[in-house]
Amino acid sequence: MRAFRRRATWQTADLHFGHERIIEFCKRPFRSVSEMNAAIIANFQACVSHDDDLWILGDFAFGRADDAARFEGWFHSLPGRKHLIIGNHDDEAAISLPWHSVEYMAELQDGDQGLVLCHYPMITWNGARRGALQLFGYVHDQWPGSRNSVNVGVDQWGFRPVQIQEIAQRATKLPVNKHWTDVEHGNELV
Repeated sequence: MRAFRRRATWQTADLHFGHERIIEFCKRPFRSVSEMNAAIIANFQACVSHDDDLWILGDFAFGRADDAARFEGWFHSLPGRKHLIIGNHDDEAAISLPWHSVEYMAELQDGDQGLVLCHYPMITWNGARRGALQLFGYVHDQWPGSRNSVNVGVDQWGFRPVQIQEIAQRATKLPVNKHWTDVEHGNELV
């Protein structure tokens, strides 16, 4: 009898391929943009299998429309079925790559866990009262998130993608968002 491996789902954000200044802005531990690009690609190749789903929650790469060939090289170097949640730096060169899906926001189920994916952190979302986690990027190394809204950006996770088990574990250690009860009256997070 053949054993079949369950397709895994991976989350990440803010790769910023080709963005030299992001190294300085976020104090990334790389000497050059080519070193950063290579390290991120190697980390992803070590985690994600060809049949896995890889959700990139914005800011895949940084450049101009005439950088399309470079964007394609980075895109095809990453394993998995790639999905893009559009971020503020994702222009036509990034959006036009052969993604499995391209959206501004997505709701999905990963095992028993409901997820809402958006490039930006949100204060509430569909399913928040029923335990859905919101995953985001955008803020890089500035904020890890809160009990039910977690930053999955590479700056928070050692420049690699993460799976729901790690995300859920980290979420339990994060503080409750101080504005949660302002928008979700009568629904306390513990």
